[in-house]
Amino acid sequence: MNGKLLAIAWKEKPRAPMLTAERAIIDREAGLPGDFRGRSPDAQITIVFAEDWAQACRELGADVPWLARRANLLVAGIANPQSAGGIVRIGAATLEIMSETDPCSRMDAAHQGLRAALTPQWRGGVRTRVLEGGGIGVGDAVRLEA
Repeated sequence: MNGKLLAIAWKEKPRAPMLTAERAIIDREAGLPGDFRGRSPDAQITIVFAEDWAQACRELGADVPWLARRANLLVAGIANPQSAGGIVRIGAATLEIMSETDPCSRMDAAHQGLRAALTPQWRGGVRTRVLEGGGIGVGDAVRLEA
């Protein structure tokens, strides 16, 4: 199953504004360099799926920017596997899906009801750990392997 990387983002500390880039180097030790959560072994890189985000926004009747999710990567064209263990290949990087990214109360601060809209079917995205680091860029192919 192939998709496309639409965006890259990170935050330097909790509650900090999201920063974006067209390209980045994913690292096995630090995840996405500059992201304060990158050293967490089971949540180095977070991914939100554009189709899930769009569904949540439709339910809200609002066009909420994806950065409100505070995830690292936005991908399109592949279905969220809604399970741990899958492999995601983006550019030169290989990531393993570890768990669901549970929506937190910050979602309702961004838009009332967003947390509930992201809760079903892992719409809040997935947490991954880095198996193999490497360069990624907006527009790169994304492959999901079971």
